[in-house]
Parts: sequence; structure tokens; C-alpha cells
Amino acid sequence: MVLSYPSCEECRYCRSGHNAYCEHAFEICFGGSRLDGSNALGWPEGEAHEAAMHGHFFGQSSFATHAVVDQSSVVKVPDDLPLELLAPLGCGFQTGAGAILNSLEVRPGSHVAVFGTGAVGLAAIMAAKVAGAASIIAVDINASRLAVARELGATHTINGRDGNTAEQIRGITGIGADYVLEITARPEMLKLAVDVLAPLGTAALIGGAPAGAEAPVDMNVLLNGRMARGIIQGDAVPQVFIPRLIELYRAGQFPIDRLVRFFDFEQINDAVEQARKGDAIKAVLRVAAS
Repeated sequence: MVLSYPSCEECRYCRSGHNAYCEHAFEICFGGSRLDGSNALGWPEGEAHEAAMHGHFFGQSSFATHAVVDQSSVVKVPDDLPLELLAPLGCGFQTGAGAILNSLEVRPGSHVAVFGTGAVGLAAIMAAKVAGAASIIAVDINASRLAVARELGATHTINGRDGNTAEQIRGITGIGADYVLEITARPEMLKLAVDVLAPLGTAALIGGAPAGAEAPVDMNVLLNGRMARGIIQGDAVPQVFIPRLIELYRAGQFPIDRLVRFFDFEQINDAVEQARKGDAIKAVLRVAAS
């Protein structure tokens, strides 16, 4: 089994197959308890709930050898593949790939730009190759990440510190990108994502910006059918989409092993530092059973 995001499975969004937009998503993921207020960690007798230990972060709190989770989070996977390799499919990898294959339904021959080449962006690049995009443009300021992006399917790479990014994207595509994924969560990058769209193109925000962050967008740019939208978890129903990604991995089309770097749990601080510096694309902690 691998774990993904939880959902209530009862609201109108869940019932329509849009579990990632669950009406209670924030409360379930970050409320520190189940929706009914109970907690899998239990309450010491006579202790007030407010003072007790809480769990359920992202519906899991799974820095442990055992975890109590909601059934909506659980995805059955083949037992012939290592769980530590499949674990990241439940969040970042499905978000990037799902944005391309589910949310935007990228068409063959289209032009795709991806702003940010971390785990989510690289998953999107691999998925864009699967979708048959004619040009896949990776944009970042990390040269080593751009090199990986090229190896995984990017047809073009742009270092944001070198020249005018908008001009370079138009030079590659002729008129602009049909789809832009903005993963950096920087307001100026969302504006750029909208500015470089071709007519009828879509800019998709995936990165989580600080509360209250605003991006200035020229309203006239939207008049030619251009759109901006947000995406959560790649519009994926994990029990359906993760098995699809595993099949793509088996076929050599979604090589997630290229992105993962393993750390023992005792190396957690090193893992955080390597991820922060950009040296580890997807850091995975191995929590050994005692």
C-alpha cells in the first residue's frame, strides 16, 4: 500500500470524482484530527483535547513504522516493486503528471512550458512527453535540474537568469505556449505564465504561495481565450491514477527512479538540507522497523 491525500468521500466534489477539491480538504489534512474531532492517538483520561497530542497531518502523520489512516488515502500497489520508490507517487509525482494528463489533457503536438523543475515539474515534463507534446520547455535557474529535465523529455531548457524568458518561449513556439505550469509560486512567474500563452492557452498554478499573495495580470491578455486556473493533486483520484503511473513506470515512460534519493531516518536533517539546496530532487526517508 502507498498513501495519498484524504477526502471526505461525501461532499458534492468527492461524489463527482473531484476528490482533490473536497469541501473539507483543509480540515482533514491540517486540522489535527478526524472530521468528527476524534484522534487516532487517543486522549489520556481527563485531559482536555486542546492539550493532547495531535496527529493526522495530511491525514497520515506517517513518520512512523505504523500509521492509522483514512481509507480514502490508501492505494493498493503491486508487491513486486519497492514501496520506498512508489511512496512519492501519492503527492508530488501525481500532482505534476496529473496536471498534464488529467487537468489540462495536453494534446499531441501542443507546446508546454513548465516553470520549476523540482519533483512536481519533472513529473510534468515526463507526462508531457507521454502526451506527445511537440515542445516541452523547462524553465528554472538551477542548471543541474535543467540538465535532468532535458534527459527526461524536455525539448528545450531556459535558465531564467539568461536573457528574456518570454522572448525565448515565443521564439521556440512561434506564438506562445498552449499550456504553462507555474510551480514556483512566485507572483511574477504567474504573470509571466499568462503573458506567454498562445490564444486559447491555459496557465495552471500548482505552487502554494503564501496567504494573501497576489499576481498582477493584464486583463486584456485574457481576452483571446486565455485562461488561468489552479490545480490540486493533478485532479487525480489516487486509486485510479497511481496504478496508471506505475504502468507507465514499468513501460519506461515515467522513470521516477531518476528523481528519488533515499535517506535513513537518522539523516532527516541532511535530507532536508539536500532538498533545500536542490541537490536532492525527491528525498525519501526510510523509517526502519525496530
